[in-house]
Amino acid sequence: MEYSIGDIVKTKKQHPCGSKEWIITRIGVDFKLKCCGCEHTILLPREKALKIITKKVT
Repeated sequence: MEYSIGDIVKTKKQHPCGSKEWIITRIGVDFKLKCCGCEHTILLPREKALKIITKKVT
């Protein structure tokens, strides 16, 4: 699946704040995701990010 900056995606597990939706803020070797609930940001390697993302919301 193709992802671009600004896409909202859902993950398999929810964040401790309760949200499962994340905004993609960076794409490359790493994916930078920002939680839609609490705005916490994480940086994941591409392979791991593609494993945890279940679907694209927008």
